[in-house]
Amino acid sequence: MTAISTPHAPTPAGHYSQAVVHRGVVYVAGQLPIDPADPSRPPGDVAEQTERALRNVEAILVAAGSSLGQLLSVTVYVTDIDHWPTVNEVYARLLRDHRPARAVVPVSTLHHGYAIEIQALAAVGD
Repeated sequence: MTAISTPHAPTPAGHYSQAVVHRGVVYVAGQLPIDPADPSRPPGDVAEQTERALRNVEAILVAAGSSLGQLLSVTVYVTDIDHWPTVNEVYARLLRDHRPARAVVPVSTLHHGYAIEIQALAAVGD
């Protein structure tokens, strides 16, 4: 197993890695929409939060030798299911024609009051 760490995604706030690669799969820890360049920046609306969380996932995937186009499965945690159309629009724009397996999990709250968290698995290499 190989732990992945990149300064282009938020630093873990607990006892975990940004991701772990094992046998050609990268397991990305849940990513909040924290801007790694300015962690104290206010979160913005749900569209901005979705893009930031996906960009954090993307940065980790790139550091692991993968990409958004190699996503296998994505789990999206969202605090208000009414946000789903906006979340899905941003998700589709960034992933384009790629359609990994996906689950959407409504939750009551997320850390620091964020509206979204994204966890992912992706292939590494070809």
